[in-house]
Amino acid sequence: MKSKRVTIRQVAAEAGVSITTVSHVLNDVPGLRVNPVTRQRIEEVAARLGYVPNGLAQSLRTQRSNTIGLIGDEIVTTPFAGKLILGAQEVALARNAVLFVVSTGYERAVEDREIEELLRRQVDGILYASMFHRELALPQQLSSVPTVLLNAESTDSRVPWVAPDEVAGGRDAARTLIDAGHRRLAFVNNIDDIPASSGRLAGFRSEMAQAGLDPDDLLVTTAETDPAGGYAATLPLLSSPQRPTAVFCFNDRLAMGAYRAAAELGLRVPDDVSIMGFDNQEYVADGIYPGLTTIELPHYDMGVWAAERLFADIDGAAAETPSVLLRGPVVHRGSVAPPPRTP
Repeated sequence: MKSKRVTIRQVAAEAGVSITTVSHVLNDVPGLRVNPVTRQRIEEVAARLGYVPNGLAQSLRTQRSNTIGLIGDEIVTTPFAGKLILGAQEVALARNAVLFVVSTGYERAVEDREIEELLRRQVDGILYASMFHRELALPQQLSSVPTVLLNAESTDSRVPWVAPDEVAGGRDAARTLIDAGHRRLAFVNNIDDIPASSGRLAGFRSEMAQAGLDPDDLLVTTAETDPAGGYAATLPLLSSPQRPTAVFCFNDRLAMGAYRAAAELGLRVPDDVSIMGFDNQEYVADGIYPGLTTIELPHYDMGVWAAERLFADIDGAAAETPSVLLRGPVVHRGSVAPPPRTP
């Protein structure tokens, strides 16, 4: 049998106050003057009776739905989506708001339908997320609602966005290897021309120059970003008589292939060659031996920043930082060590 919803009238009767007083207290009306003892009694009665505010009535009063949407292209299939969503959801929860999450699978028709559905539900704002760092144009339908790009840069300077600082990540990777004593370095990069591949390469070379090394000495090759690609790209590098003592891979999956290439050549990681990744895909980085030292993409922090920026727009607050690049930390495991001594 379905239980009846507790009404504000019941809370008022139980607490011995007016309906108006209960409404003002439970909705935290600004400037309300009420005895602290009375406020506490109302809140305790509401909790004991299981009173739940009427969301529709609140929306009519505040002109807000207390909901936001997150639209992503690969929410279901990418390992990073969870952290993006978690960061945004925790901000929404702190604001007593609900986060709707929809996945488009890169299908434009699906995206159009999902956007229209979120707008029909009158969400207060939308996080438009990409599962890899790229430049995006905002769909025209989103021009009518506050929107923040998540894990992507906007082609429109008026649209706020947050993305990883790829250049800083490349610099941090180079610095980690250089500090370990390496001078003969290689970079297995992504074959696709995207901000992550160009940014990480630029940062790596910049840090080499800062350390007094010639950036042109960096051995650079490209590959499909999977273990097979990492193996195929790393095998000839490590087969060379002047092989590098350290290999930086565009992502952790490439690094898996680099481990295989090293093992096939009888090279030990990190005793004979150091290998470093990027992303911190934990099921990869912790699942290979020795554990992979890598740069973590700041997905959780990006989710938090994007949601906070979105709520600032919803509230009409001026933002000091319209858009931002966030740096991820180095996660040290066991794949980087000083280079082997030459006889």
